[in-house]
Amino acid sequence: MKILTGHTTLLTGGSRGIGEAIAERFAAQGSNVAFTYVSSADKANALADRLSEEYGVMVKAYQSDASSFEEAQLLVDKVIEAYGKIDTLINNAGITKDTLMLRMSEEQWDRVIDVNLKSVFNLTKHCLKPMLKARRGSIINMSSVVGVFGNAGQANYAASKAGIIGFTKSIAKEVGTRSIRCNAVAPGFIETDMTEELDDKTKDSFLTNIPMKRLGTGEEVANTCLYLASDLSEYVTGQVISVCGGLNT
Repeated sequence: MKILTGHTTLLTGGSRGIGEAIAERFAAQGSNVAFTYVSSADKANALADRLSEEYGVMVKAYQSDASSFEEAQLLVDKVIEAYGKIDTLINNAGITKDTLMLRMSEEQWDRVIDVNLKSVFNLTKHCLKPMLKARRGSIINMSSVVGVFGNAGQANYAASKAGIIGFTKSIAKEVGTRSIRCNAVAPGFIETDMTEELDDKTKDSFLTNIPMKRLGTGEEVANTCLYLASDLSEYVTGQVISVCGGLNT
């Protein structure tokens, strides 16, 4: 049997990159999936249709801004109505607006914090009620190794991802007695649309600091999320798991 048969997953930022890899991996393992996107409705709906047809599960795409408290509430209500429950929440929505602090605008700071960190509060807040009622659930928050050790030119991004780690550990302590788990995944340098645009010199500079001497894949991040969503990790909560090829060592 597939390890997530009968499962329902709500995933933010699921139409591309790591999010798309998670949606596919979870559907392949039997989970119904609801995922969000902000733009490119045709692409998101095409992905949902393909996954539904290929894996025989219910997959729907929802246009929703995770940084909006009201839209997050509406999203959760729609997913509960359509699927009946939410077993796993994966807070994956995220953006970057990189620049040195002396050049960083208030808008660049606020937008990254809103999308990367406030969205985690929004979705967790609204998903906790049905999870508490069910007395089980798994919340997986997408942090980053940059949230652990920082990076020049990414003070806003690093702060948002470090905030996710503190949030994760606090929620794990709040709801552990109800068999609700909360963990964070901290990817390192992963092959995505953004890394494909980097020149070879920049990529080589990354690789010199990675013991495994390669970039990671979205599928490898998805596999870690699969573990945290499944019963294989029933006694794992409040943890930060790095998927970074040894970069954070």
